[in-house]
Amino acid sequence: MLYQIKNGAYEIGVNRILDRIDFEIRDSEKIAIVGRNGCGKTTLLKIILGELEIDKNGEDTQIIKSGKLSVGCLSQGAFSSLDKTVDEEIKEVFADVLAKKKRMDEILEKMQSSTDIRLIDEFNRLQAEFEAQDGYFYEKEYNLLLSKFGFDSSDKARPLSSFSGGQLTKLAFVKLLLERPDVLLLDEPTNHLDIETLEWLEEYLKSYKKAVVVVSHDRMFIDKIADIVYEIEHGVTKRYVGNYSSFVKQKEENYERELKAYERQQAEIHRLETLIERFRDTPTKVSMTDSKMKQIEHMDKLEAPRRFDTKSFKASFVPNRDTGKDVLTVNNLKIGYGIPLATISFKQYKKQRIGVIGGNGLGKSTLLKTLVGILPSLGGSFMLGHQVDVGYFDQQMMQTTSTKTVLDELWDDFPRLTETEARGALGAFMFTGDDVFKNVTDLSGGERVRLALAKILQSKPNFLILDEPTNHMDMIGKETLEAMLDSFEGTILFVSHDRYFVKKIADSLIVFDQNGATYLPYTYDEYLKYRDTLSPKIAEAVKAEPEIKKGKDDYNRSKELAKKQRRLAKVAQLIEETEAKIDEKSAELSLDENQSDYERLCQLSNEIEELENQLMELLEESESLENELK
Repeated sequence: MLYQIKNGAYEIGVNRILDRIDFEIRDSEKIAIVGRNGCGKTTLLKIILGELEIDKNGEDTQIIKSGKLSVGCLSQGAFSSLDKTVDEEIKEVFADVLAKKKRMDEILEKMQSSTDIRLIDEFNRLQAEFEAQDGYFYEKEYNLLLSKFGFDSSDKARPLSSFSGGQLTKLAFVKLLLERPDVLLLDEPTNHLDIETLEWLEEYLKSYKKAVVVVSHDRMFIDKIADIVYEIEHGVTKRYVGNYSSFVKQKEENYERELKAYERQQAEIHRLETLIERFRDTPTKVSMTDSKMKQIEHMDKLEAPRRFDTKSFKASFVPNRDTGKDVLTVNNLKIGYGIPLATISFKQYKKQRIGVIGGNGLGKSTLLKTLVGILPSLGGSFMLGHQVDVGYFDQQMMQTTSTKTVLDELWDDFPRLTETEARGALGAFMFTGDDVFKNVTDLSGGERVRLALAKILQSKPNFLILDEPTNHMDMIGKETLEAMLDSFEGTILFVSHDRYFVKKIADSLIVFDQNGATYLPYTYDEYLKYRDTLSPKIAEAVKAEPEIKKGKDDYNRSKELAKKQRRLAKVAQLIEETEAKIDEKSAELSLDENQSDYERLCQLSNEIEELENQLMELLEESESLENELK
């Protein structure tokens, strides 16, 4: 046991934030802490870090730690001075290792002219400690972490003051990982990380040899790394063994089991009370009724299990009117700030949901800003279709300051609403009572997201363009938004780093990488399946921009088109694999040792013939698909 809180609590004034804390960290467990916004997750991390003290909840309240436990956490004060270079700051982590290396070099120099056995003993001791601290590999890990977080070797010489706030957070992350504390505390570590860095971080944390405790709303991230989940609900912590998906299943099963046990006990109490009431005044049944009363009194009464805290906004996006089949046409559109970041062409059809993914700074948000007219294009063109009404969600609104109230913010955009209508619209997004008189500046990130969605909903668009809509949302909020978008009758183009959200919503993708932007008719799962095996031929196939054939249902037609494009990509891959097998068998057929082996020659000839037949079928299918997609 590394760390344990037994029957703790935490209060601010008269407000009890955490009602009962029972929490353990064992060995190299990977623990996720989940719960609604404001439930006390970050407070619990601060208690573990030692920044806050727990309040007594009884005689058995205590915190137990093992030995010299080192606990590390990302913090604003991670750097001693912003005047230092990256190299000077990060290498403070290796001060002990570097001191040992320096002393070992000094001893080696002295040993050139001395046979003092004490020098040899000291060198051997230092070398063993140096190896135990991975002294020969620290530079390699340092460089690897820098590159994975988007830095290169030239950044080592730059002063910390020359980096942005987001970059400083990443450098603090690098420093923390290199420190290798016994318990690594991470509060929302996936914020502002691109998908490629996220996937690397997952593998790194899974193989981290010590304990990790993470607070995150990223469901896929928790699914990948966690083997223990602690949920905080109604002020109480509860431990579940398994990842996020397992936790969700166990929680539902536990609730159903507790509910059934409670209902059975209530039924039994009702049965006993009915007997008591019926025979209370019967002289011959006095002993029996007394026994039943004692039976009820001695029962360990079960409380009705509390239903999950699922309070969230409840509304649906209903478009004011329908679009035509072609919602957006983009031709060789160059996007960027003066210098093009990417050039892209694609068509988006009615009811299609395109997710935009890729690394930071490559142009994802820039694409959306160009399409809604915030930024000018640098070349090419784009055109919205017939009767397209855009609803745009901008992640930058999270930084907006305003002294307007929530009610006035809505009224400014929709002045014809009565107060009852405006309050109703805001109430659907959990702004009730005096909440509507809060200043926008004082709203939390999650509240600002809900206000923006309320305004978008009120305009009744048929084409939603959303830039990171799930940022600042807890899991319930994300699930609510997913359900709303799933039932939306219009078209969606969105940017997101939330892979679970992308997986749930997108039926096709635009992928940004160092080579630009590519439209792929793939779901996220299909993209993961094929991305590491995409040959140039397949890449060309999936980049092809076919015209859609006429028909009654634009959405079904678009999905059928995407299905054919995916099959064409798969067929191209199978053609390459089959040709490679034919070449391999033909080479084996020519080997000298096989020339006198009649049976082997026959077998190889038959295998080659069968492969050639398969190849012919694949080529015919490829030609047929290409003709259908013209």
